[in-house]
This record gives sequence, C-alpha cells and structure tokens, in this order.
Amino acid sequence: MNKVIIITGLTCSGKSDLAIDIAREYDGEIVSADSVQIYRGLDIGSAKVDKYTMSAISHHLIDIKAFDESYNVGQFLSDVQKALKDITSRGKVPIIVGGTGMYVKALIEGYSLGGTSANQEFREKYQKLAQKHGNKAVWDELYRLNPSRAESVHFNNLKRVIRYLEIECNHEDIQRTESILKDYKYYAVGIIDDREKIYQRINHRVDKMIGAGLEDEIKTLISHGATREMQSMTSIGYKEWFDYIEGNISRKDMINLIKQHTRNYCKRQMTFLKTIQDLPLLSIEEARVEIRRFLND
Repeated sequence: MNKVIIITGLTCSGKSDLAIDIAREYDGEIVSADSVQIYRGLDIGSAKVDKYTMSAISHHLIDIKAFDESYNVGQFLSDVQKALKDITSRGKVPIIVGGTGMYVKALIEGYSLGGTSANQEFREKYQKLAQKHGNKAVWDELYRLNPSRAESVHFNNLKRVIRYLEIECNHEDIQRTESILKDYKYYAVGIIDDREKIYQRINHRVDKMIGAGLEDEIKTLISHGATREMQSMTSIGYKEWFDYIEGNISRKDMINLIKQHTRNYCKRQMTFLKTIQDLPLLSIEEARVEIRRFLND
C-alpha cells in the first residue's frame, strides 16, 4: 500500500520547510493544502515557496486558480485524489502540507455532504438577517460556530453560508463521504510550537513580506480587477490593504492589522487542530522523527 505524509499545523511553525526536507530525503513531491496558495498572483502574501525550490521539487495544487475564481473543499479533495494517483504512479512519496484545517480534516475524516434536511423556517430567519444587516452578519454567525468552515466560503455566497449554518446547528444528520485516503497508508501530524515564538515569527514574516513587495503585489491584483468581495481577497495579508488604499487607515495600522489577524488565525488553528481525529500535535523535531520512522518501516 502506498504511503502518504500529511503535515499541517500552526502558521510559521516550520511545516513547509519540514515537508521539503522530507521530500528531498525520500524522493517525494509536495501537495499543497493551503487555500490561498491555489491562486496565481498571490505569491508574497501567501508565503509560497521560491521558484528554485519549486523547480527542484514538484509541487501540486499551487497556482491552479485565477484570483477571481472560487474554490472549495470538495474541489480540493478531487484535486488531491488526482495528485496522489499521479505521484504514486511514478513511485514518489506524496507529502501533503498546509495549514487550512478544513482541508486536512476532510482528507482524514471524509467530507460532509450536508445531509441535514432543509429547514425553510431556519433559512428564512437568516435571509431576513442578511436583508436587515447584510450578508456579513450571517457569515459572522457561521464564523462563531465554526471558523474554519466560515473561512472556506465567501460571505456573499449567502446560500452556501446558510447551508453551512444548517449543518452546524444539526450535527447528528451530517453525512460524510469516505476518506479519499482509504486506499493509502498515511501518517498525519500537526506541528505546534511555543506561542510567543510563533508570534515573533509571524511579526518577522509580515515585515519580510512588506519588504519583498507585498504592496506592489496587491496593487497589481487590484489593477487587474481584484475586489475585496472576491474569495481570494478575503485572505489575511490581502484583505487589510483595501482600507489602507482607500485611505481609511494608515499604513502602520494596516501592517499591524495583518500581524494581529495572523496571530488570531493561529489561535483558531490551534483550536481546530484538536478537533481532527487522532492527529498528534508535535514539535518540528518530534514530527521529523515520527515521519522518518513511518517511512522507514
């Protein structure tokens, strides 16, 4: 049975570097489980690996969508399934890596089909809420219940947001597909680290992104038609620029917001990682040992 490695974890925990090290050591290829790196043109703000690394080690599910397109967990699973077949057919080791918890949870546990029966009264309640307070108010309610699920859908996709709310409010009726990993032997791990160390790395990474030209990147995207309503532009590191460019906040405040939002996201990641079935949460070095043990077995 072909082996698969899954590495998820906190932002700035070193999971991508670990995946690349393992790929080099075991003749592997990387499959991204990152909901932002799928977009072409969102390079600096999504912390994509450099072109040299991508040329040396094959990467999948990066730059597969234009910035004005949508993407969801169902499409992700379909794309991963194709990538796994391709990689293993060539005798390589697939290494799935990324911090989008909903993607990883769906990989391991199967994907919710939303078996909850439709409730017209429930839907009308949230349709009225949207009419009165805007679509974002409905999305905020979903975010309160399940941040990762909320982050997988744009707030203007009201029908999907309400459907997700139905599912969250009626868990016992959720139907799931079988995990696409059923035909593979896999080892999954979540990378964690000391919170203060992670926060320091976040601040450093944001400053590095600014220095690398993140402002030019977002302005180029906007000049090509990107708007704050697009799914890609709701990502941390991109959504904060719109208020700055429109003159609503200072540049300093905007940069601080990116750092703050990333730290907040990191907290939510930690909470969500604990909900993924049988996922060990290890330091980078502990994970390296366990991955090697699994692959050498």
